[in-house]
Amino acid sequence: MKKYDTLTIGHISLDYNIDYQDNQIIEVGGAVIYSSAAAYAGGYKVAVVTKVAPQDKDRLSAFVIDKDDIYYIPSSESTSIRNKYHTADKERRTCTCIGQGDSFKIEDIKDFDTEIYHFAGLIYGDFDGEIIKWASKRGKVAVDVQALLRHANRETGEMYFEDWAEKKEILPYIDYLKTDAAEAEILTGLQDRKEAAKLLHSWGAKEVVITHNTEVLAYDGNNFYTCPIRARNLSGRSGRGDTTFAAYITERQQESMEKALLWATATVSTKMEAPGPYKGKREDIVEYIHMMYPEYSLY
Repeated sequence: MKKYDTLTIGHISLDYNIDYQDNQIIEVGGAVIYSSAAAYAGGYKVAVVTKVAPQDKDRLSAFVIDKDDIYYIPSSESTSIRNKYHTADKERRTCTCIGQGDSFKIEDIKDFDTEIYHFAGLIYGDFDGEIIKWASKRGKVAVDVQALLRHANRETGEMYFEDWAEKKEILPYIDYLKTDAAEAEILTGLQDRKEAAKLLHSWGAKEVVITHNTEVLAYDGNNFYTCPIRARNLSGRSGRGDTTFAAYITERQQESMEKALLWATATVSTKMEAPGPYKGKREDIVEYIHMMYPEYSLY
């Protein structure tokens, strides 16, 4: 079995993205695609475990990583989401679930040798606390909390957020926790991102990453680090948090929090300037850092 730096686990989604002017773009997306692309761009060895219905297997072509590292499991249904954005900056949206793929189980990932298990889900039910506990005994665990807060009404498809009932039980098993500002407030009841990060850490998460449209914050119980987003346009807004988190957790394996955060923020800033998953290389990100973050001398 190959050895990987990170194993990204999640569903591919056929997304119907409708902007505030009612222009629709249909594209293959999902956290697993954006996350794996960002980690791969950093030069890391990346594997993906994903589930999709056999008739939708062509969605696998959206991955940027090597085809030999894509592990496909047939699903009874494929995930598909409709995103209606209400503002030009795409910060407010209404989501509707059109379909949801089968849940990920321990047996789906038990044969991998990886440093990080990255759970990049989309909807509640994609995975549960037991698979997180299992993975924590074999490597580091990274969790995007979206799939533990975002629910879908089985009858109407309406998507809504509610607090994660198991958070205090499962957070101690998580090395890297990612939320956005709104999700952090749902989890903690706190609008202040630093205070929310403190509380999430006190509940057990070892490092907390909170994304915002202006900056990214990281906290490990001792130090806060923030780094500004400097994208020159928002044409590639979809996948912002996924790109940030994957770049952070992989770079973090060999670098300090401060340096990994700069790497992640620069990666997502350049990614946001073009639609789709990031397709650049490590040298492109280094060049972007030198151009857009000249006050930092970390790379």
